[in-house]
Amino acid sequence: MKQKNAKSENYLERCPMRKEEIPWSVDKRGIVTLEITNTGFFHWIAQKFFGRPKVSHIHLDEIGSFVWPLMDGERDMIALGVLVKEHFGEEAEPLYERLAKYVQILESYTFIYWK
Repeated sequence: MKQKNAKSENYLERCPMRKEEIPWSVDKRGIVTLEITNTGFFHWIAQKFFGRPKVSHIHLDEIGSFVWPLMDGERDMIALGVLVKEHFGEEAEPLYERLAKYVQILESYTFIYWK
C-alpha cells in the first residue's frame, strides 16, 4: 500500500523566478517581449530549409507583462495575485486560476523555474 506524502506543498506558496538568460524588453505600451533563441539540430534544419527565424519574439499579454518583471523568486503566487488584483481589479478574475495557468505555461516552456 502506498503511503501519502506527509507534507504536500501548496502551489500558491511557491515562488516563481524568471530565467535571467532570457532577454526581454518592454515597449512603450508596457507589453513585455521575450526573445527566445532557437538552438538545436531540429531548429537548425527549420532555419536552413524552411526559413524559420533564429530568434522568436514572444509577446506577453497585459497581465503577463505586469507579472513577468515581478517573478524574482522573492514573491510567492499569493503575493503576485495580490499585486495583480490591486492593479487590474475585477478584470483579472478568476485571479488565482488564471495566474496559476499562466505560470504553468511559462514553466512548460522553461521560461521560469521555482525557487
